[in-house]
Amino acid sequence: MIELVTTDGVFALDGGEWEVTNNVWLVGDDREVAVFDAAHDHQPIVDAVNGRNVSAIVLTHGHNDHINAAVALRNAVDAPILLHPADSMLWDVVYPDSSTDGEVVPGTSIAAGGHELSVVHTPGHSPGCCCFHDADGNFVLSGDTLFCGGPGATGRSYSDEPTILGSIRDQLLTLPGHTTVHTGHGDSTTIDAERDRVLARATELGV
Repeated sequence: MIELVTTDGVFALDGGEWEVTNNVWLVGDDREVAVFDAAHDHQPIVDAVNGRNVSAIVLTHGHNDHINAAVALRNAVDAPILLHPADSMLWDVVYPDSSTDGEVVPGTSIAAGGHELSVVHTPGHSPGCCCFHDADGNFVLSGDTLFCGGPGATGRSYSDEPTILGSIRDQLLTLPGHTTVHTGHGDSTTIDAERDRVLARATELGV
């Protein structure tokens, strides 16, 4: 099963602040889940976990709005926090006195409650962005790499539009077209629904 929790707060980067609603995804069964992203307020996430074992708190990337409830959530559910090391500098801004517990490792998988999610490195929105593909469940958790409407934002520190377009083209558009894309903000979509606009923009930039 996959469950959605939404939380509201502030995304801060490069001196700017934006009010955002984040999607937090729980993947597993009635005994065990993995939590993907820990945004703004740990309590709604704890409530959704509802006493189940949490195998890991998996961070799609290191922007503050995806990690700012991670340590409080770890303390509440006693689960390891995993983040790709290329985003450690973003983690350190939010948690200068605390560390993650392990790395998100591309080519491996995250297991929880009978689900196996392959880790796919998709840099561009940030250097350590990763997506998580559940082939049996026919979905991918895309974080801020791919949204309903196209690629995630670039143009701020540590982000690059040609890089994110290449990541989506080479790592996500290769998935079956009917694969559901569960995003870090906003509505879900499918690979086929986003294909044309991604490829058009990539062609435009010569990626």
